[in-house]
Amino acid sequence: MPTNKKITSKKDSSQSKNGVQKPETSRKSQDDKTTSEGHCPESQPAVLSTEDIETVNEVSKLSIAHEIIVNQNFVVEENYLPQGSLENKFVETMYNAFWDHLKNQLSSTPPDFSCALELINNIKQILVSLLLPRQNHLRNEIEEALDMDLLKQETEHGALDVPHLSNYILNLMALMCAPVRDEAVQKLESIKDPVQLLRGITQVLDLMKMDMINYTIKSIRPYLLEHSIEYERAKFQELLDKQPEFLDCTIKWMTRAVTELVTSLPSTSVSPSTSFGIVSSFPSPKPDPDPPSLTTVLYQGYLNLVLKDHGNEEFPETLLMDKARLQNTKSKLCHLTVLASVLLVARSFSCGVLFSSPKFVDKLKRITKALIEEFSSNPEESMLSVSEQVSREIHQGLKDTGLTALSTENRASLVGQLQNIAKKENCIRSIIEQRIHLFLKSCLIHGMQESLLDVPGGLLFIEPELAELGWKFVNLMHHNQQVYNPYYAEILTNIISSRNGDKNDKKPVS
Repeated sequence: MPTNKKITSKKDSSQSKNGVQKPETSRKSQDDKTTSEGHCPESQPAVLSTEDIETVNEVSKLSIAHEIIVNQNFVVEENYLPQGSLENKFVETMYNAFWDHLKNQLSSTPPDFSCALELINNIKQILVSLLLPRQNHLRNEIEEALDMDLLKQETEHGALDVPHLSNYILNLMALMCAPVRDEAVQKLESIKDPVQLLRGITQVLDLMKMDMINYTIKSIRPYLLEHSIEYERAKFQELLDKQPEFLDCTIKWMTRAVTELVTSLPSTSVSPSTSFGIVSSFPSPKPDPDPPSLTTVLYQGYLNLVLKDHGNEEFPETLLMDKARLQNTKSKLCHLTVLASVLLVARSFSCGVLFSSPKFVDKLKRITKALIEEFSSNPEESMLSVSEQVSREIHQGLKDTGLTALSTENRASLVGQLQNIAKKENCIRSIIEQRIHLFLKSCLIHGMQESLLDVPGGLLFIEPELAELGWKFVNLMHHNQQVYNPYYAEILTNIISSRNGDKNDKKPVS
């Protein structure tokens, strides 16, 4: 059981409605207090405490481990800044300034080797970091060849041989780099200018560091997969120990799911007199249903994250690392809803003949997918393009198969129905949306294999896309449930206790 002070109910004045103790003074209230006293928070420099820095580091470790676990294709890639961006220009300017400064130092009389020495020391540290634990002989060789004390003495006598050191480093890189970097290292051998050579060396070393990181990730992934539940839970508990309020949004998220589940059940029953057309003014109370199970609450909460729009409400902390993935899932579900709606409407105007051809259906899907990429930001314009292109394909497809092409009236009707899909209240879109929701719910409850045996009508044409999205969603949510189940269980216990307490408080005293 997690040792979480936040979700341990205590009977005091700071207790929230759901029975969870709140911190006496939150960070937000402290900020409000500072503002009310006349001090402008924006004018004060943000200073991170040692505890804050440690928290950031712990979050980073947890995020990286989680990413390696849930994303089998996760690799570290080169971090390119957008071309032409202010950040890119700034970095490029500072980068060029350093190399110009190094060039001026080496060209001066006598040469100034201070920057070159720092650069070589940095290169040495990178080379040592790329070694495997068993490569002790090579490590000793590097330490001896790039002995910084000895090199510093050489600089004091103006005798530092930069080209010789660069060639030695190049030979080491050729020995240590992955095969994919052989060509890049070979190109460096043709560079004669010492500054340009050092610049090229640092660039290729950055790539080699990235290769080593990805090699390490590949090596530790089996271990992380085996111990992922315990590792993530332990790291999360460390964060919770430092910030007891770190579950506030999770509590709100679960409370909302419980409320939705409870209010969806009838709380009263109508008396038998209603069968004669008379409704009793005093409906007989129905016993309170059993509280929803933890699994039911979590499934409701998970579905809410990808099926409902809660505006600017904060994300549950236990799912923060998957926020981008869940938002992407939500976006894809919207696109699949529109795609299935388009195909359903188009099929009704093709007499079913065209849609018996997988080739035609695939073509229509490709066209629609491309045209609805910007649907979320501009639905009307997207559906205008879709209606024009799809109606043209249906019309031409009927002609090519020797069938009667669409009449002017039918083509106008098809275009109109397709454009109407842009509206949220469109009946076809609403039906498809509900069926996708039911499919996802079934996937969570019954599993993917069973759910795919009984895909709801209207979704058959998007079954491959829906299945792929469903697998990812279900696996991600089941992993989340395994990691945070102890926290969820305790939160739900407090929520149910709080609800029962509220009901008892409302009962009249006899």
